[in-house]
Amino acid sequence: MAACIDTQYPVLVIPAMQDNLIYLLIGTDSCCAVIDPGTAEPVLETAEQKKLTLTHVLLTHGHADHTGGVSLLKKKTGCSVLGSDLRQSSEIDIVVQDNQLIDMCGFRIDVIATPGHTCSSVCYYLKPDGRSAGAVFTGDTLFICGCGRLFECTANQMFHSIERLAALPDSTRLFPGHDYTMDNMRFALTVEPGNMAIRRQMEVLNKEGSLAAIPSSMGFEKQTNPFLRTQSPDIRRHVNLPDAPGEQVFAELRRRKDRF
Repeated sequence: MAACIDTQYPVLVIPAMQDNLIYLLIGTDSCCAVIDPGTAEPVLETAEQKKLTLTHVLLTHGHADHTGGVSLLKKKTGCSVLGSDLRQSSEIDIVVQDNQLIDMCGFRIDVIATPGHTCSSVCYYLKPDGRSAGAVFTGDTLFICGCGRLFECTANQMFHSIERLAALPDSTRLFPGHDYTMDNMRFALTVEPGNMAIRRQMEVLNKEGSLAAIPSSMGFEKQTNPFLRTQSPDIRRHVNLPDAPGEQVFAELRRRKDRF
């Protein structure tokens, strides 16, 4: 069931499949855009229930659990599909590029190229506009307290991609593509056991459920996400890389998370 999860932006989250998170961004005149529809049915049901008109699909990358609903959504609604790589889906109408500005549903969205999970991964950033703090939809690039696996790129590429996201204002709201939060936090405590911000958040989520963590903020991620904390002395000590470059610390963290 979809639920409103943000008071500044009208965003609905649709938990889908095992742990995917599909988002509806509701704009002017009841039009909406959907981000990474891995399945179509719950999107169509939510749009009908909320009396919304789906006009756009935004794809962060081409994996099936993020694109599986595109064909049916396009057939049912006639929506336009945006993505960074035609190999993502044969249904893509508009190929987007790094730093491109997209105007839709009354929003201006900035495309940020974030190679790492896949070579053509992108994130979608809504800049602050005076009434809201800004929001970023990160697909499988950056999760709450974690980051995506490296399927097509190097650790160095992913490191620089998430550093680019970390440069966004601390108030930026983070909407990830999966609900991996509790597992990510458990891993984070293995390399930074003294991080009390993580422990406090886990206490809250144990009571309220992991979806209560959404949206996160870039500021909170800088306090808790080990992949954004490669300069932490505690993390460096736990991975036995006290003087290594940040890229090397990141690569070791990703290697450990892959085995966690």
